[in-house]
Amino acid sequence: MKLSVVMPVYNEKKTMEEVIRRVLGLAMEKELVIVDDASTDGTREILARYENTPHVRIFYHEKNQGKGAALQTGFRGVTGDLVVIQDADLEYDPKEYPDLLEPILDGRADVVYGSRFLGGPHRVLYYWHYVGNCFLTMLSNMLSNINLTDMETCYKAFRREVLDKVEIRSRRFGCEPEFTMKVAKHKFRIYEVPISYSGRSYEEGKKITWKDGLAAIFTMIYYRFFD
Repeated sequence: MKLSVVMPVYNEKKTMEEVIRRVLGLAMEKELVIVDDASTDGTREILARYENTPHVRIFYHEKNQGKGAALQTGFRGVTGDLVVIQDADLEYDPKEYPDLLEPILDGRADVVYGSRFLGGPHRVLYYWHYVGNCFLTMLSNMLSNINLTDMETCYKAFRREVLDKVEIRSRRFGCEPEFTMKVAKHKFRIYEVPISYSGRSYEEGKKITWKDGLAAIFTMIYYRFFD
């Protein structure tokens, strides 16, 4: 089966090439769909070097719109049987794709979340970020009646057919709770697997803030009750 890796990018010139190298080095049939969300740090100039690379497809936004908008563009461009979302910042390691995909390939799951909180090695960083993640996951579970441990994780793998029923409309980081609400509503078979996590500090380029946490709450409520 062919794997489509969708990678939204915004100002990640320091780490993006290493992520690309790791994805392309995997021994599986794949394509890498990169969406640059109007980067201004030289990322676009680096991406230009990959425009003729086999198995790489690149889309450019002329205006910064957010991670959700980049995923929407990427999802429209996938051609594989399976899809994985990959950040460009080295917090998540592509070598763990086999673990993510196993429950799908053996017929148990339609969607798989890579959980940072199921025992994999992780960098020790911000306590209040951890508390915020736990709170948002708990609220998501209460609204969707599923028992995830890490709703906000980047690593989500799923069958291509999931996109026929789940259309992401959130422009920023609300794409994470929106996706979860929708796959739960459609009763897709959901699994979690432990992953490692090498989180970044804000000095190293981390972008999500407490404002995105507040937005996630409203996003969950909207897509649970009003969408």
